[in-house]
Amino acid sequence: MHALVTGGNGFLGRYIVEQLLARGDQVRSFGRNAQPELKAMGVEIVRGDIRDKEEIFEACRGVDCVFHTAAVAGIGGRWHDFYETNVLGTKNVLTGCRIHAVNRLVYTSSPSVVFQGKDQKGVDESVDYGTEWLTKHRCHYSRSKALAEQIVLHAARSQTRAKPAIADSMVSSDWINACALRPHLIWGPRDGHLIPRLVARAKKGRLRRIGDGSNQVDTTYVENAAAAHLRAADALALDSSPVSGKAYFLSQGLPVNCWDWIDNLLELADLPPVKKSFSLKTAWRIGSLCEKTYRLLRRRGEPPMSRFLATQLGTSHWYDTSAAQRDFGYEPRIAMAEGMHRLGKWMEQEALERP
Repeated sequence: MHALVTGGNGFLGRYIVEQLLARGDQVRSFGRNAQPELKAMGVEIVRGDIRDKEEIFEACRGVDCVFHTAAVAGIGGRWHDFYETNVLGTKNVLTGCRIHAVNRLVYTSSPSVVFQGKDQKGVDESVDYGTEWLTKHRCHYSRSKALAEQIVLHAARSQTRAKPAIADSMVSSDWINACALRPHLIWGPRDGHLIPRLVARAKKGRLRRIGDGSNQVDTTYVENAAAAHLRAADALALDSSPVSGKAYFLSQGLPVNCWDWIDNLLELADLPPVKKSFSLKTAWRIGSLCEKTYRLLRRRGEPPMSRFLATQLGTSHWYDTSAAQRDFGYEPRIAMAEGMHRLGKWMEQEALERP
């Protein structure tokens, strides 16, 4: 195929680009930066901002499939910024697909779109969106991703079982084959978000266990997440595709103890395990105070704790991935142990190269 990857130089996006190239597909990457490493691989680079309609419209010209991974992430910031990029930017991608007759779109979503502040153990895609809870607790990233996911699924040729919580005016009347993938806690080599933040907090002595330490979570090794995107795109090319119009959870297939896994990550960085802890109730109160302080001071950065982060770190959230296995043959081929080995090698190399 001739594929467009928005955010192709990002963590997940680059693995998608590399896997497409490895099997002989033609790739175009859209992003705000120059992306010289991708250009050296033979990738066509288109620089632009997803919020700019004309730029993303032009990027969609002549491709067969769009992998839409670009997004603003994080637990802090203004709703306006998340909405413009994650919601309106996704609408721009859909319109670009309509204008240039691109009939396949794989949207990178998140399990947090259905999070409601409590344990989720083995739930499947029939679970309701957590829009009301996310809005109340100012979870701008997850709320914006939930809205964008619904726009994508509503625009697809097959309807989801969930009733779209959006106005019809937001969606083009032309339908395409599209799906949403929800990989949980993506990790692996070249991670510039999760692992660096954990390591930085641990080095400063600011990492605390939340809750009693027994909560289990799903994780997804990045190469498995990327492979799932390619398999879903291939399935969307089928007539009457069973994938179109649906969302899918992705993971390693077995949940892990959240804090044991974090300790394992810290061990790879030659750091001690997390010893100190807060109860979930205490972390919630600290998060609420941090949020209020940041709003009063009009600070745009991420607070050290939030109510959303407290509940994510102190509750169990793991999901049933059987739908992805059934509909497009998803299988996490790289096991947890092998993924951790590869991550450790990368972290060692990074440490050697660091001045």
